[in-house]
Amino acid sequence: MAIRILRKLSSKPPTSCSSSAAAATVHLRCKTTSAEYVASRARDITFEKLMEKFKNLFRVIAIQDLILASRSNPPSVSVDFLSRLSQRLHLNRGATAFLRRYPHIFRIFYHTAKSQPYCALTETALEIARLEAQAINASLPLAVERLVRVLSMSLTKTVPLRAIFKVWKELGLPDDFESSVIAENSHLFALDDGNEPNTHVLKLVTEVPKDSLVAAVENWRIKECCGEDCSVDRTEILYSFKHSYPPGMRLKRDFKAKVKEWQGIPYIGPYEELVTCVKKKMTKRQTMAKEKRAVGIVHEFLSLTVEKMVEVEKISHFRKWFGIDLNIRDLFLDHPGMFYLSTKGYRHSVFLREAYERGCLIEPNPVYDARRKLLHLVAMGHRGMSGGVSGAKRGEEESELDEVENN
Repeated sequence: MAIRILRKLSSKPPTSCSSSAAAATVHLRCKTTSAEYVASRARDITFEKLMEKFKNLFRVIAIQDLILASRSNPPSVSVDFLSRLSQRLHLNRGATAFLRRYPHIFRIFYHTAKSQPYCALTETALEIARLEAQAINASLPLAVERLVRVLSMSLTKTVPLRAIFKVWKELGLPDDFESSVIAENSHLFALDDGNEPNTHVLKLVTEVPKDSLVAAVENWRIKECCGEDCSVDRTEILYSFKHSYPPGMRLKRDFKAKVKEWQGIPYIGPYEELVTCVKKKMTKRQTMAKEKRAVGIVHEFLSLTVEKMVEVEKISHFRKWFGIDLNIRDLFLDHPGMFYLSTKGYRHSVFLREAYERGCLIEPNPVYDARRKLLHLVAMGHRGMSGGVSGAKRGEEESELDEVENN
């Protein structure tokens, strides 16, 4: 697990690149660079504030995973080791300064046997980690279903194992999912050799009944149509997606007209078979239907995640296998009523707008609740720490660490 974490830390952040396919999307825009298009998006202050907290949470989780992966008792890593990883972890002021910012999460102590400072998790942080592990184990059947659905969206019912490694946390899988999920469900999954050396692909080996794979948007449409106070024309909502725009975003008349036209276009759902044909010049309506299918797939993928959010770079690993030949980031930008793209924390992260209200999931789950407890500790920072003897002890500890680092 430690090797997997280090590989993850060494991966480069997503780079911006332009795409000619973006010009074929429903929301036509002038020619701009990718960076300009991202910068010109309508901001949502609620998601921006949430991502400001997540920005530090991502760093905390990276350090927490390294600590939990250690074999020492209690789990701990040297501060010197974290200092060498400061650049990869984006700890701008160094590891020690970052660890001191979160005394509710990290406990720094001097390891007398090794004559250097070490870092461990506090009892509160360890309890939250245990709660998350328990929640993941209790929801293994849901995790298996999510994996089946991801594979069912693939054109070949296979995806690279390395792509699953990118999103195992987002899908609520345990860190040993190869043995606890894949091997334990051999009637559903199989690992085959990939086209490249030392690579594997995960394959769905059973036929899943189509009526058991209902997309999240279909459930929303049924609720909208069956509501007692429903005033929506059922023919209009047949191919529609839920939209809610950032506060203050100006919706021009031509924009509303294009959205209305796009909403009514039939498309192939994420679990429906896609019939490939020889490439030819497509009509505008065919191009829009193709783009709508791609939107439907990424919408369903986000719906399958525990927190209804994912890094754009991670979902891009599935693009080829899902049959999407459009720039995924541009899909999110072209549909601000469905997705919100944030650039905070050295990454591009996308949220499913309809799943959130006031910065929280409308329908939370146990894994999400456990992770929110850690986010709460991150937001607390130094607040709530008692003074007196413990404060004096921390002062002595910090002076000792400063002396060690200076030497």
